Amino acid sequence: MTKRKEIYRCLICGNVVEVINSGAGELVCCRKPMIIENENSDDSASKEKHVPYIKDKKVSIGKIEHPMEESHYIAWIEAKSKEGRIERVYLNPGEKPETEFNFEVESARAFCNLHGLWKGIKI
Repeated sequence: MTKRKEIYRCLICGNVVEVINSGAGELVCCRKPMIIENENSDDSASKEKHVPYIKDKKVSIGKIEHPMEESHYIAWIEAKSKEGRIERVYLNPGEKPETEFNFEVESARAFCNLHGLWKGIKI
């Protein structure tokens, strides 16, 4: 059973999908089941830092800036307001791993092309 807002990745081709409507079926790509990307929030063991840090309307990835190389980068940052408004900004290699939204950010998720999904909350 899939749930709304879950993120899945194909380990063969790298496709990433988000569940819009929950369903009973299994997500399959390249004839193999896709894996769910759980929201990580502890990167104390990670060499690079992935957790989104929130300051008012700005979201930055990592206490130490995350690399933004062709082979390793933050693909997108998603922010949610206290009222439930959600926006996502897509990033490219070479850009800074941060963005500012048009609202006060309460929580954020970021997706690293190598290390998956990460979540941060306003402190």
